[in-house]
Amino acid sequence: MGNNKVADGIDVTVIGGAGHVGLPLALCFADKGLRVLVQDINQAALDVIASGRMPALEYDAQPYLDRALASGRFHMSSRPEDIPATGAVIITIGTPVDEYLNPVHKAVKACLDAILPRLVDGQLVILRSTVFPGTTDWLHHYLEEQGRKLLVAFCPERVVQGFAIRELQNMPQIVSGTTPEAEEAAAKLFGLLASDVVRVKPMEAEFAKLFNNAYRYIQFAATNQFFMIANSAGVNYHAIHDAMTRDYPRAKDMPRPGFSAGPCLFKDTMQLAAFSNNQFSLGHMAMLVNEGLILYIIQQAEKRFDLKRSTVGLLGMAFKAEVDDIRASLSYKLKKMLTLKAKTVLTTDPFVTDDPDLVGLDEVLDKSDVLMLCTPHSAYRGLDLKGKPVIDVWGMLDMGGI
Repeated sequence: MGNNKVADGIDVTVIGGAGHVGLPLALCFADKGLRVLVQDINQAALDVIASGRMPALEYDAQPYLDRALASGRFHMSSRPEDIPATGAVIITIGTPVDEYLNPVHKAVKACLDAILPRLVDGQLVILRSTVFPGTTDWLHHYLEEQGRKLLVAFCPERVVQGFAIRELQNMPQIVSGTTPEAEEAAAKLFGLLASDVVRVKPMEAEFAKLFNNAYRYIQFAATNQFFMIANSAGVNYHAIHDAMTRDYPRAKDMPRPGFSAGPCLFKDTMQLAAFSNNQFSLGHMAMLVNEGLILYIIQQAEKRFDLKRSTVGLLGMAFKAEVDDIRASLSYKLKKMLTLKAKTVLTTDPFVTDDPDLVGLDEVLDKSDVLMLCTPHSAYRGLDLKGKPVIDVWGMLDMGGI
Protein backbone atom coordinates (compact mmCIF):
# COMPACT_ATOMS: atom_id res chain seq x y z
CA MET A 1 0.00 0.00 0.00
CA GLY A 2 2.99 2.30 0.58
CA ASN A 3 3.38 3.17 -3.14
CA ASN A 4 -0.01 2.17 -4.46
CA LYS A 5 -1.50 4.14 -7.32
CA VAL A 6 -3.34 7.05 -5.79
CA ALA A 7 -6.97 7.36 -6.75
CA ASP A 8 -8.30 10.49 -8.41
CA GLY A 9 -10.31 12.98 -6.42
CA ILE A 10 -8.20 13.21 -3.27
CA ASP A 11 -9.67 15.81 -0.90
CA VAL A 12 -6.65 16.29 1.38
CA THR A 13 -2.97 15.48 0.97
CA VAL A 14 -0.91 15.58 4.16
CA ILE A 15 2.82 15.94 3.46
CA GLY A 16 4.84 14.50 6.31
CA GLY A 17 1.66 12.58 6.99
CA ALA A 18 3.28 9.65 8.77
CA GLY A 19 4.63 11.85 11.56
CA HIS A 20 3.41 12.91 14.98
CA VAL A 21 1.51 15.90 13.58
CA GLY A 22 0.47 14.71 10.15
CA LEU A 23 -0.93 11.25 10.82
CA PRO A 24 -3.52 12.13 13.50
CA LEU A 25 -4.68 14.99 11.28
CA ALA A 26 -4.98 12.71 8.26
CA LEU A 27 -6.92 10.13 10.27
CA CYS A 28 -9.35 12.74 11.56
CA PHE A 29 -10.06 14.00 8.06
CA ALA A 30 -10.53 10.44 6.81
CA ASP A 31 -12.95 9.81 9.64
CA LYS A 32 -15.00 12.77 8.41
CA GLY A 33 -15.43 11.02 5.07
CA LEU A 34 -12.71 12.79 3.09
CA ARG A 35 -10.43 11.01 0.64
CA VAL A 36 -6.97 11.43 2.14
CA LEU A 37 -3.43 10.89 0.86
CA VAL A 38 -0.64 10.48 3.40
CA GLN A 39 2.58 11.44 1.63
CA ASP A 40 5.83 10.88 3.50
CA ILE A 41 9.41 10.04 2.53
CA ASN A 42 9.59 7.62 5.47
CA GLN A 43 8.61 4.41 3.71
CA ALA A 44 9.21 2.33 6.82
CA ALA A 45 6.59 4.36 8.72
CA LEU A 46 4.15 4.02 5.83
CA ASP A 47 4.64 0.24 5.89
CA VAL A 48 3.86 0.16 9.61
CA ILE A 49 0.68 2.18 9.02
CA ALA A 50 -0.34 -0.09 6.14
CA SER A 51 0.06 -3.10 8.44
CA GLY A 52 -2.57 -1.61 10.73
CA ARG A 53 -0.29 -0.21 13.43
CA MET A 54 0.54 3.32 14.54
CA PRO A 55 4.23 4.19 14.03
CA ALA A 56 4.27 6.23 17.26
CA LEU A 57 2.21 6.33 20.41
CA GLU A 58 -1.04 8.24 19.88
CA TYR A 59 -3.87 7.65 22.30
CA ASP A 60 -7.32 7.03 20.78
CA ALA A 61 -5.85 6.59 17.29
CA GLN A 62 -6.16 2.84 16.67
CA PRO A 63 -9.92 2.80 15.94
CA TYR A 64 -9.42 5.73 13.55
CA LEU A 65 -6.65 3.89 11.74
CA ASP A 66 -8.73 0.71 11.52
CA ARG A 67 -11.65 2.62 10.00
CA ALA A 68 -9.41 4.55 7.62
CA LEU A 69 -7.73 1.45 6.24
CA ALA A 70 -11.06 -0.29 5.78
CA SER A 71 -12.71 2.71 4.12
CA GLY A 72 -10.94 2.70 0.78
CA ARG A 73 -10.53 6.48 1.13
CA PHE A 74 -7.12 6.38 2.81
CA HIS A 75 -4.06 6.30 0.55
CA MET A 76 -0.32 6.41 1.20
CA SER A 77 2.74 7.14 -0.89
CA SER A 78 6.39 8.03 -0.48
CA ARG A 79 6.61 9.49 -3.99
CA PRO A 80 6.12 13.22 -4.56
CA GLU A 81 4.84 12.50 -8.04
CA ASP A 82 1.76 10.88 -6.51
CA ILE A 83 0.57 14.18 -5.05
CA PRO A 84 -2.63 14.96 -6.95
CA ALA A 85 -3.72 18.25 -8.47
CA THR A 86 -6.91 18.12 -6.42
CA GLY A 87 -7.86 19.01 -2.88
CA ALA A 88 -5.95 20.78 -0.14
CA VAL A 89 -2.26 20.14 0.50
CA ILE A 90 -1.21 20.40 4.15
CA ILE A 91 2.51 20.62 4.95
CA THR A 92 3.44 19.15 8.35
CA ILE A 93 7.20 18.72 8.00
CA GLY A 94 9.49 19.68 10.87
CA THR A 95 10.97 23.18 11.02
CA PRO A 96 14.18 22.95 13.05
CA VAL A 97 16.61 25.52 14.37
CA ASP A 98 20.28 25.35 13.43
CA GLU A 99 23.36 25.14 15.65
CA TYR A 100 23.12 28.89 16.23
CA LEU A 101 19.47 28.56 17.39
CA ASN A 102 18.22 30.34 14.26
CA PRO A 103 15.23 28.97 12.33
CA VAL A 104 15.90 26.89 9.20
CA HIS A 105 13.78 28.22 6.33
CA LYS A 106 15.05 25.93 3.60
CA ALA A 107 12.99 22.95 4.75
CA VAL A 108 9.70 24.65 3.81
CA LYS A 109 11.07 26.05 0.56
CA ALA A 110 12.58 22.71 -0.48
CA CYS A 111 9.31 20.92 0.23
CA LEU A 112 7.32 23.46 -1.76
CA ASP A 113 9.73 23.42 -4.71
CA ALA A 114 9.47 19.62 -4.87
CA ILE A 115 5.69 19.55 -5.02
CA LEU A 116 5.02 22.74 -6.99
CA PRO A 117 5.04 21.04 -10.41
CA ARG A 118 2.25 18.75 -9.18
CA LEU A 119 -0.06 21.56 -8.05
CA VAL A 120 -2.53 23.62 -10.08
CA ASP A 121 -3.56 27.23 -9.68
CA GLY A 122 -6.41 27.68 -7.25
CA GLN A 123 -5.30 24.72 -5.10
CA LEU A 124 -5.14 25.27 -1.34
CA VAL A 125 -1.72 24.93 0.34
CA ILE A 126 -1.73 25.01 4.14
CA LEU A 127 1.33 25.34 6.35
CA ARG A 128 0.64 23.39 9.54
CA SER A 129 4.16 23.28 10.96
CA THR A 130 5.44 26.06 13.19
CA VAL A 131 7.12 28.70 11.04
CA PHE A 132 9.14 31.87 11.53
CA PRO A 133 6.88 34.97 11.58
CA GLY A 134 6.33 36.22 8.06
CA THR A 135 6.87 32.85 6.37
CA THR A 136 3.29 32.51 5.15
CA ASP A 137 3.31 35.90 3.45
CA TRP A 138 6.77 35.16 2.07
CA LEU A 139 5.45 31.93 0.57
CA HIS A 140 2.56 33.79 -1.08
CA HIS A 141 4.93 36.29 -2.74
CA TYR A 142 7.38 33.54 -3.70
CA LEU A 143 4.63 31.71 -5.54
CA GLU A 144 3.57 34.91 -7.28
CA GLU A 145 7.15 35.34 -8.49
CA GLN A 146 6.94 31.84 -9.95
CA GLY A 147 3.82 32.86 -11.81
CA ARG A 148 1.61 30.66 -9.65
CA LYS A 149 -1.77 31.48 -8.09
CA LEU A 150 -2.22 29.07 -5.20
CA LEU A 151 -4.31 29.70 -2.11
CA VAL A 152 -1.85 29.96 0.79
CA ALA A 153 -2.90 29.49 4.42
CA PHE A 154 -1.34 28.95 7.81
CA CYS A 155 -3.27 26.88 10.35
CA PRO A 156 -1.02 26.14 13.34
CA GLU A 157 -0.98 22.80 15.11
CA ARG A 158 -1.36 23.18 18.90
CA VAL A 159 -2.16 19.71 20.21
CA VAL A 160 -0.51 17.93 23.11
CA GLN A 161 1.79 15.11 22.02
CA GLY A 162 -0.02 11.78 22.16
CA PHE A 163 -3.50 13.31 22.42
CA ALA A 164 -3.85 14.88 18.97
CA ILE A 165 -6.90 12.84 17.94
CA ARG A 166 -8.79 14.04 20.97
CA GLU A 167 -7.70 17.66 20.90
CA LEU A 168 -8.07 18.23 17.17
CA GLN A 169 -11.81 17.89 17.57
CA ASN A 170 -12.23 19.55 20.95
CA MET A 171 -10.15 22.72 20.63
CA PRO A 172 -10.64 25.82 18.48
CA GLN A 173 -8.69 25.73 15.23
CA ILE A 174 -6.76 28.87 14.29
CA VAL A 175 -6.85 29.61 10.56
CA SER A 176 -5.36 32.34 8.41
CA GLY A 177 -4.91 32.99 4.71
CA THR A 178 -2.98 35.40 2.55
CA THR A 179 -6.19 36.15 0.64
CA PRO A 180 -9.86 36.08 1.68
CA GLU A 181 -10.33 33.07 -0.59
CA ALA A 182 -7.49 31.16 1.09
CA GLU A 183 -8.79 31.98 4.55
CA GLU A 184 -12.30 30.87 3.65
CA ALA A 185 -11.09 27.60 2.13
CA ALA A 186 -8.95 26.84 5.18
CA ALA A 187 -11.79 27.70 7.55
CA LYS A 188 -14.17 25.42 5.66
CA LEU A 189 -11.70 22.53 5.81
CA PHE A 190 -10.81 22.81 9.51
CA GLY A 191 -14.42 23.55 10.32
CA LEU A 192 -15.01 19.87 9.56
CA LEU A 193 -12.94 19.00 12.64
CA ALA A 194 -13.78 21.73 15.14
CA SER A 195 -16.94 23.67 15.86
CA ASP A 196 -14.94 26.81 16.68
CA VAL A 197 -12.65 28.29 14.03
CA VAL A 198 -10.66 31.41 14.94
CA ARG A 199 -9.74 33.59 11.97
CA VAL A 200 -6.71 35.87 12.16
CA LYS A 201 -4.10 37.28 9.80
CA PRO A 202 -1.17 35.01 8.84
CA MET A 203 1.45 36.69 11.03
CA GLU A 204 -1.00 36.81 13.92
CA ALA A 205 -1.49 33.05 13.57
CA GLU A 206 2.27 32.51 13.41
CA PHE A 207 2.79 34.55 16.57
CA ALA A 208 -0.11 32.80 18.32
CA LYS A 209 1.64 29.44 17.98
CA LEU A 210 5.04 30.75 19.04
CA PHE A 211 3.65 32.78 21.94
CA ASN A 212 1.70 29.76 23.23
CA ASN A 213 4.82 27.61 23.35
CA ALA A 214 7.15 30.32 24.63
CA TYR A 215 4.73 31.23 27.41
CA ARG A 216 4.57 27.61 28.52
CA TYR A 217 8.36 27.36 28.39
CA ILE A 218 8.67 30.50 30.53
CA GLN A 219 6.17 29.07 33.05
CA PHE A 220 8.34 25.98 33.43
CA ALA A 221 11.42 28.16 33.83
CA ALA A 222 9.77 30.12 36.64
CA THR A 223 8.86 27.03 38.63
CA ASN A 224 12.25 25.42 37.93
CA GLN A 225 14.01 28.55 39.16
CA PHE A 226 11.85 28.57 42.29
CA PHE A 227 12.72 24.90 42.83
CA MET A 228 16.46 25.54 42.64
CA ILE A 229 16.23 28.53 44.99
CA ALA A 230 14.22 26.58 47.56
CA ASN A 231 16.33 23.46 47.27
CA SER A 232 19.56 25.43 47.70
CA ALA A 233 18.05 26.96 50.83
CA GLY A 234 17.40 23.48 52.21
CA VAL A 235 13.61 23.62 52.12
CA ASN A 236 11.02 21.50 50.34
CA TYR A 237 9.76 23.24 47.22
CA HIS A 238 6.97 20.72 46.70
CA ALA A 239 5.50 21.66 50.06
CA ILE A 240 5.80 25.31 49.05
CA HIS A 241 4.16 24.61 45.69
CA ASP A 242 1.26 22.87 47.39
CA ALA A 243 0.85 25.76 49.80
CA MET A 244 0.91 28.27 46.93
CA THR A 245 -1.54 26.52 44.63
CA ARG A 246 -4.05 24.67 46.80
CA ASP A 247 -7.47 26.26 46.26
CA TYR A 248 -5.78 29.49 45.23
CA PRO A 249 -7.13 30.39 41.77
CA ARG A 250 -4.41 32.89 40.87
CA ALA A 251 -1.76 30.16 41.08
CA LYS A 252 -3.77 27.27 39.65
CA ASP A 253 -1.77 27.20 36.41
CA MET A 254 1.68 27.05 38.02
CA PRO A 255 3.30 23.79 36.87
CA ARG A 256 5.46 21.58 39.04
CA PRO A 257 9.20 21.63 38.35
CA GLY A 258 10.71 19.21 35.89
CA PHE A 259 12.47 18.75 32.58
CA SER A 260 11.08 21.16 29.99
CA ALA A 261 12.09 20.07 26.52
CA GLY A 262 10.74 18.25 23.51
CA PRO A 263 10.44 19.21 19.85
CA CYS A 264 8.48 22.47 20.31
CA LEU A 265 8.89 24.57 23.45
CA PHE A 266 12.62 25.25 23.29
CA LYS A 267 12.70 25.53 19.49
CA ASP A 268 9.77 27.93 19.26
CA THR A 269 11.14 30.11 22.04
CA MET A 270 14.39 30.41 20.14
CA GLN A 271 12.51 31.25 16.93
CA LEU A 272 10.94 34.19 18.76
CA ALA A 273 14.35 35.22 20.03
CA ALA A 274 15.74 35.18 16.50
CA PHE A 275 12.79 37.20 15.19
CA SER A 276 13.29 39.85 17.87
CA ASN A 277 17.00 40.25 17.06
CA ASN A 278 17.88 38.29 20.19
CA GLN A 279 16.13 40.85 22.39
CA PHE A 280 13.69 38.31 23.82
CA SER A 281 15.35 38.35 27.24
CA LEU A 282 12.59 36.35 28.97
CA GLY A 283 12.97 33.59 26.41
CA HIS A 284 16.75 33.48 26.73
CA MET A 285 16.57 33.42 30.51
CA ALA A 286 13.99 30.62 30.36
CA MET A 287 16.37 28.63 28.18
CA LEU A 288 19.24 29.15 30.63
CA VAL A 289 17.07 28.01 33.55
CA ASN A 290 15.44 24.98 31.88
CA GLU A 291 18.64 23.75 30.25
CA GLY A 292 20.64 24.60 33.37
CA LEU A 293 18.42 22.45 35.58
CA ILE A 294 20.35 19.42 34.32
CA LEU A 295 23.67 20.85 35.46
CA TYR A 296 22.15 21.82 38.80
CA ILE A 297 20.96 18.24 39.36
CA ILE A 298 24.42 16.88 38.66
CA GLN A 299 26.00 19.47 40.93
CA GLN A 300 23.67 18.52 43.78
CA ALA A 301 24.25 14.81 43.14
CA GLU A 302 28.02 15.31 43.39
CA LYS A 303 27.52 16.81 46.85
CA ARG A 304 25.59 13.76 48.05
CA PHE A 305 27.28 10.86 46.27
CA ASP A 306 30.67 9.72 45.02
CA LEU A 307 29.54 9.60 41.40
CA LYS A 308 32.89 8.36 40.11
CA ARG A 309 32.28 5.13 42.01
CA SER A 310 28.53 4.99 41.37
CA THR A 311 26.20 3.49 38.82
CA VAL A 312 23.41 5.98 38.11
CA GLY A 313 20.08 4.74 36.82
CA LEU A 314 17.88 7.11 34.79
CA LEU A 315 14.15 6.42 34.94
CA GLY A 316 12.42 7.64 31.80
CA MET A 317 14.00 8.90 28.58
CA ALA A 318 11.00 10.28 26.65
CA PHE A 319 10.71 14.06 26.62
CA LYS A 320 7.45 13.93 28.61
CA ALA A 321 5.31 11.47 30.50
CA GLU A 322 3.24 8.76 28.81
CA VAL A 323 4.74 9.18 25.31
CA ASP A 324 7.46 7.38 23.35
CA ASP A 325 9.03 10.46 21.74
CA ILE A 326 12.65 11.17 22.66
CA ARG A 327 13.17 14.20 20.42
CA ALA A 328 15.07 16.94 22.29
CA SER A 329 14.59 15.07 25.56
CA LEU A 330 16.64 16.51 28.41
CA SER A 331 17.04 12.98 29.74
CA TYR A 332 19.66 12.48 27.06
CA LYS A 333 21.47 15.68 27.97
CA LEU A 334 21.56 14.41 31.55
CA LYS A 335 22.85 11.04 30.37
CA LYS A 336 25.57 12.66 28.28
CA MET A 337 26.78 14.84 31.15
CA LEU A 338 26.65 11.97 33.64
CA THR A 339 28.87 9.77 31.47
CA LEU A 340 31.63 12.27 32.28
CA LYS A 341 30.93 12.11 36.01
CA ALA A 342 29.63 8.66 36.97
CA LYS A 343 31.14 5.19 36.76
CA THR A 344 28.21 3.85 34.75
CA VAL A 345 24.88 5.21 33.52
CA LEU A 346 21.92 2.89 32.92
CA THR A 347 18.70 4.03 31.24
CA THR A 348 15.18 2.63 30.99
CA ASP A 349 11.77 3.71 29.71
CA PRO A 350 8.49 1.75 29.43
CA PHE A 351 7.44 3.51 26.21
CA VAL A 352 10.57 4.18 24.15
CA THR A 353 11.38 1.49 21.58
CA ASP A 354 14.01 3.13 19.34
CA ASP A 355 16.96 3.34 21.75
CA PRO A 356 19.10 0.17 21.78
CA ASP A 357 20.91 1.28 24.95
CA LEU A 358 17.81 0.97 27.13
CA VAL A 359 17.63 -1.88 29.63
CA GLY A 360 14.79 -3.23 31.71
CA LEU A 361 13.53 -1.47 34.81
CA ASP A 362 14.45 -4.37 37.09
CA GLU A 363 18.05 -4.29 35.87
CA VAL A 364 18.29 -0.56 36.52
CA LEU A 365 16.86 -0.96 40.02
CA ASP A 366 19.20 -3.86 40.82
CA LYS A 367 22.44 -2.43 39.48
CA SER A 368 22.14 1.27 40.29
CA ASP A 369 23.60 2.95 43.34
CA VAL A 370 21.66 6.16 42.68
CA LEU A 371 18.39 6.65 40.78
CA MET A 372 17.22 9.78 38.99
CA LEU A 373 13.63 10.26 37.87
CA CYS A 374 13.83 11.94 34.47
CA THR A 375 10.34 11.35 33.04
CA PRO A 376 7.40 11.01 35.45
CA HIS A 377 5.65 8.10 33.72
CA SER A 378 2.70 6.86 35.77
CA ALA A 379 4.29 3.39 35.74
CA TYR A 380 6.87 4.71 38.20
CA ARG A 381 4.32 5.93 40.72
CA GLY A 382 4.58 3.89 43.92
CA LEU A 383 7.67 2.13 42.58
CA ASP A 384 9.65 -0.05 45.00
CA LEU A 385 13.06 1.60 44.85
CA LYS A 386 14.65 -1.27 46.82
CA GLY A 387 16.09 1.20 49.27
CA LYS A 388 18.08 3.06 46.63
CA PRO A 389 18.41 6.85 46.98
CA VAL A 390 16.53 8.81 44.32
CA ILE A 391 16.89 12.31 42.92
CA ASP A 392 13.44 13.45 41.92
CA VAL A 393 12.84 17.02 40.75
CA TRP A 394 9.24 16.17 39.87
CA GLY A 395 8.28 15.19 43.42
CA MET A 396 6.72 11.93 42.27
CA LEU A 397 8.89 9.41 44.13
CA ASP A 398 10.52 11.71 46.65
CA MET A 399 8.66 14.83 47.70
CA GLY A 400 11.88 16.19 49.11
CA GLY A 401 13.32 16.77 45.62
CA ILE A 402 17.12 16.57 45.60
